Amino acid sequence: MTMTDHGIPAPTHAEDLDDLAVTTIRTLCMDAVQAANSGHPGTPMAMAPVAYTLWQQFLRFDPADPIWPDRDRFVLSAGHASTLLYALLHLSRVTAVNPAYETLGEPAVPLEDLRRFRQLNSRCPGHPEYRWTSGVEATTGPLGTGAATAVGMAIAARWQASYFNRPGYDLFDYDVYALCGDGDLMEGVAAEAASLAGHLRLSNLCWIYDNNHISIEGDTALAFTEDVATRFIGYGWNVTRVGDANDLTMLARAFDTFRAEPRRPTLIIVDSHIGYGSSKQGTAAAHGEPLGDDDVRATKRFYGWPEDARFHVPDAVYEHLAAGLGARGHRAREEWMARFERYRGEYPELAEQLYQMQHRRLPDGWDAELPEFAPDEKGLASRDSSGKVLNAIAPHVPWLVGGSADLAPSTKTRLVFDGAGDFGPDEPSGRNLHLGVREFAAAAVANGLALSKVRPFWSTFLIFSDFARGAIRLSSLMEIPVVHVFTHDSIGVGEDGPTHQPVEQVASLRAIPGLLVLRPCDANEVVEAWRLIMGLRHEPAALVLTRQALPTLDRSIHAPASGLARGGYVLADARSGPPEVIILATGSEVHLALSAYDQLTAEGVRARVVSMPCWELFDQQPQEYRDSVLPPDVEARVAVEQASTLGWHRYVGTRGAVVGMDTFGTSAPLKELLTKFGFTPEAVTRAARECLGQR
Repeated sequence: MTMTDHGIPAPTHAEDLDDLAVTTIRTLCMDAVQAANSGHPGTPMAMAPVAYTLWQQFLRFDPADPIWPDRDRFVLSAGHASTLLYALLHLSRVTAVNPAYETLGEPAVPLEDLRRFRQLNSRCPGHPEYRWTSGVEATTGPLGTGAATAVGMAIAARWQASYFNRPGYDLFDYDVYALCGDGDLMEGVAAEAASLAGHLRLSNLCWIYDNNHISIEGDTALAFTEDVATRFIGYGWNVTRVGDANDLTMLARAFDTFRAEPRRPTLIIVDSHIGYGSSKQGTAAAHGEPLGDDDVRATKRFYGWPEDARFHVPDAVYEHLAAGLGARGHRAREEWMARFERYRGEYPELAEQLYQMQHRRLPDGWDAELPEFAPDEKGLASRDSSGKVLNAIAPHVPWLVGGSADLAPSTKTRLVFDGAGDFGPDEPSGRNLHLGVREFAAAAVANGLALSKVRPFWSTFLIFSDFARGAIRLSSLMEIPVVHVFTHDSIGVGEDGPTHQPVEQVASLRAIPGLLVLRPCDANEVVEAWRLIMGLRHEPAALVLTRQALPTLDRSIHAPASGLARGGYVLADARSGPPEVIILATGSEVHLALSAYDQLTAEGVRARVVSMPCWELFDQQPQEYRDSVLPPDVEARVAVEQASTLGWHRYVGTRGAVVGMDTFGTSAPLKELLTKFGFTPEAVTRAARECLGQR
């Protein structure tokens, strides 16, 4: 028998190669965690046979092109087990891709980066990060979110197939796999998403549940004793079980069962033991701690691995994965590319749309029917004008798809043009998604759609953005252009009372790095908001809209609404000379600012009104522009917004004032609320005079 250079017997049979590959994955995971002295070794070690079987025998994925459109997706919802994914990416020799969609000819995960697991600038951070490491399909973040995101990917696959596929041209038929643990299934977002997936009969979705009975505090029996299989059967899922995570034959049979299931998503319950070797190792692994040098040696000895070999990969493992996953994926991609070239010849318009969708580009003329709203004192609620704009855009951007967390009639996000349709179990071509009262899952599903290159929007009331915050944050962290539409944006909700009146939510959204928060003041600012949003490729946006009607401003008197693209602009200026006082406002309060402006102007005060629909965009402007809007020598400034005052002092300074909310609202008709909380022209005018030193 020949030996490797570390004294490991060189395998000669496929079964031996499988065992060698699994052991290599396990030892790489152990070594990475031990080198970092940080991380979770137990789950990667226990799930190594499961992930290996999936990748080597079933996953349709080309390591040479990890962004090929029809690849199967593998989402590591149990993101704390990140070394498992990094080991697979390394052993499969996945190629890195840059933001311009170019393959770089270098490994996505070099062995050196595994050696530097959890260290600064390593391609192997503590949890998988989309856009940081090629081959990572999603930043899964907190538990449960990755599984929910996978539902969005499965929906995207169904919709893409219905729109692009033609007889003889199956361009989209990929499957989506998510590896979950006990923690994922305890989280409410996973339950929301599983319920939706069962309703939609997403038979292209497979969750793999690592049933190891361990969480951070110890045995899951402390808090989690439900019958998971029965729960998922109740959701409408196909459920199968593998009694031993090391049984590659039964694992393969389970994946075959998933692929043969025509009408339901599949949950594969895999029973595993989180530690191998000594009892100390099992305890350490369960609590997310490195094993320690002694237990690493003992475990390697248990595996028949040289005790002192660190980050060792036998050449046979690289070759074995190249002959399995690599060859199968390359062949499938080459067949797809040849099919696409034939498709391009027969369906050139669809082929061009597919290319545009994949590269997040817009079709020519997408904005040809954007409305221009005439001046109107009565006006429209910005939720209504947004609905009109959305329905003017969507027919020209066929992959603009979205829905609501059961509030489309109120958020005005329903697509109503001919052919829009409703996405459902038997209608995958519909562009209206019914997401149910599941805000967190709705936002996570939208993330999954965006990761699959569909352009998504979803909506709810602003107050309920709190439920979805985890997924909103991830859309920003991943830099994907999800449109989060929030209506009923202030105490203007009125009689519904403080439980439904958002106060701190706008400030909370503004606190998320990279998220553009837009609160337009009238119908034409809404048009410009959507014009800007549709051009985004790497930034998510939160569009914050009113329930109550807003006057449509006369832009022959006031500055053009196109100023929205710069985040803030001078809407109405002093009629002679430089301004003495500046009133800044967003959304419905811009009209209040204009009323105060009229009063001050009539009194001879040189006032300026600045519409500030998007702080983030304003802060990105050159200093010269910002100073032209907010001259540094004009210290008398008043900000007006029916929301928390938090953050406004960055613009009004220490001598300025903020007319905003420092308490919760109350239940009353709108006009009474405005008077009670000081949102009146008189209150704003009084604040302006005080800033000017006029009592």
